[in-house]
Amino acid sequence: MSAEKERALKLEMLRRIREQEELAARRLSSVKYKVAILSGKGGVGKSLVTVNLAAALAAKGYTVGILDADVHGPSVPKLLGVHGQAIYAGPAGLIPLIGTGGVRVVSADLMLPDEETALIWRGPVKTSFIRELLSIVAWGEMDYLLVDLPPGTGDEPLTIAQLIKGLSGAIVVTTPSDLSRMVVKKAVTFCKQLRVPLLGLVSNMSYFVCPACGAKHYIFGKGGAERLAEETGVRLLAEIPVDPRISESADAGAPFVLAFPDSEAAKRFVELAETVDALLRSQSGGGEPREGS
Repeated sequence: MSAEKERALKLEMLRRIREQEELAARRLSSVKYKVAILSGKGGVGKSLVTVNLAAALAAKGYTVGILDADVHGPSVPKLLGVHGQAIYAGPAGLIPLIGTGGVRVVSADLMLPDEETALIWRGPVKTSFIRELLSIVAWGEMDYLLVDLPPGTGDEPLTIAQLIKGLSGAIVVTTPSDLSRMVVKKAVTFCKQLRVPLLGLVSNMSYFVCPACGAKHYIFGKGGAERLAEETGVRLLAEIPVDPRISESADAGAPFVLAFPDSEAAKRFVELAETVDALLRSQSGGGEPREGS
């Protein structure tokens, strides 16, 4: 390839990237709050927290969507009961599916021919896919878009942080274990370096409530979440207890907060939604749920 053709190709690629970024900005301009959910490591229940936060916000009357940006391990469609369904394109763009509780869902999982198909992509391909996705999804007017990110601080979180202009904030999910506390500090540093506002920490699997006597048992240790919040200077938004029925509701595609509303964990999810909503409303000057939500 001649130098002139190579230069023309690069210019065309840059033009296409700018075009996608502008389209993404226009698409997301009708979303009031855009919140990234991330974690320092896998296995902390980040997607469960995302789905239950979304369901609790929707139950308050807000229009809520989730972008499942975990390209290699998408679980949001399963958790919201739309796994196995196909997403389709309408005149306005890619139409999100409607999951349990009325939550809108977009995920790479909904574009695959079957559940065994693996996306074997390197970083640049994932970045391009997420950019394309943000530019073509017709979310419509929404109060909340939650972005469920993969564990760590790699390509997908970096792409989201750079592409979503006016990101309202980020929530970092962790557990009480020493390993989780150590790794989550990297996620906090990531947000600070990219100037993404940190809404706070959520400590998942913090304790177990005895069904017989109601006593709390801190099976992974007590006080770790408070220490982490103090060490990082980030507020602790919620401590979510362990509940064996969470896996039951996940398999059924029903957010735990809706399936077992009287449980301790469901109440903590509702409190989390109220806290996040109050924080964002105070930052933006308030506002009620959109009409028709």
